[in-house]
Amino acid sequence: MNDYALVINAGSSSLKFCVFRRPVGEKWLLECRGQIEGIGTSPRLSAKGSDGSLLAKDELGQEIRDCRAAIDALGSWLRSKYTNARLLAVGHRVVHGGTIYAGPTVVTPKVIADLHTLIPLAPLHQPYNLAAIEAIFERTPDVPQVACFDTSFHLRHPQIASVLPMPRELWKSGLQRYGFHGLSYEYVASALPGVAPEIAHGRVIVAHLGSGASLCALKDRQSVDSTMGFTALDGLCMGTRPGSIDAGAVLYLFQALGMTTKDVETLLYKRSGLLGISGISNDMRDLLGNKAPEAQLAVDYFVYRAAKEIGALAAVLGGVDALVFTAGIGENSPEIRRRICEASSWLGVQLDTEANTTGATRISSAQSPVSAWIVPTNEELMIARHTATLLGLLEPALAS
Repeated sequence: MNDYALVINAGSSSLKFCVFRRPVGEKWLLECRGQIEGIGTSPRLSAKGSDGSLLAKDELGQEIRDCRAAIDALGSWLRSKYTNARLLAVGHRVVHGGTIYAGPTVVTPKVIADLHTLIPLAPLHQPYNLAAIEAIFERTPDVPQVACFDTSFHLRHPQIASVLPMPRELWKSGLQRYGFHGLSYEYVASALPGVAPEIAHGRVIVAHLGSGASLCALKDRQSVDSTMGFTALDGLCMGTRPGSIDAGAVLYLFQALGMTTKDVETLLYKRSGLLGISGISNDMRDLLGNKAPEAQLAVDYFVYRAAKEIGALAAVLGGVDALVFTAGIGENSPEIRRRICEASSWLGVQLDTEANTTGATRISSAQSPVSAWIVPTNEELMIARHTATLLGLLEPALAS
């Protein structure tokens, strides 16, 4: 019998997963990764082995209305693929842990109840994260589950970086700056000693650029500040989220335009950002390939906001030694990296054009006072590491 651990990242329309396997007497290995897309519309399951081989690419041919149904479909596929197997643990990405959960935690009914109270702080993600946990509890109550939080990595921020300048009596309700994408930043921080030891313990700004985007200031691999705050709406311009905007603009939506709370929530989470500016797409690839002025304005604004916030975090750090790009856009778009590096040249970033174009690990010149790097993120491995450590089930070699 083979032992397995499962890592799940559940969203509103997709369920991403990774399977880790431990052959008898050997170390834990990534067995496969995949996702169920099109939940609620046209569900599809795709999966690849650790070597990139295609394991599944199927129209599921069944109605999958929600995350719970997707968990059932995933369970059926895993049982058909991995016979004579034992599931030892499930690790989950959970966006918000509030101030209660400063690190990964074994899930209990009380933990689930606590996390439900945080749904208003992350309405785009938290309900689906919890739905997956609850579905697995119902189906396999004896399998331990671990919740890993995107907020935990940032909870050691100094108070000055966490406080919101509002009446103190409101702070006890949880009103403060949190920061997100913590699992991604934690992984990058853990990878720096092996990838770029010369900057690992210095002042580093990490740019997690994807459909969701943010920056994090690291000092000695610890989070000092980040661009996201009370919710994941703050900071940089994103695919469909605006990033930082004047709070008065939100009041205007209510008071002058008569929008409802639901209307404003939909506007801020699903209709703004790159999509809102361009009116064309929330996908950076589409916008870079489109010569329409609206598309170019959206790209220009994305770069402008990133460069502006890099300057702010450099001030927080008292200078910067390196800039690191990660996540979908950060890892795969030479054009966006080039533009951001050029806009940050005043800090001392000197881009190596060929290295950037080919996607080398270091993309700055050897003489650059501030170096620039690409470090692919791996949130799933970070979750697996935490699950391993917390439950004592998976060998430390999983983290290598």
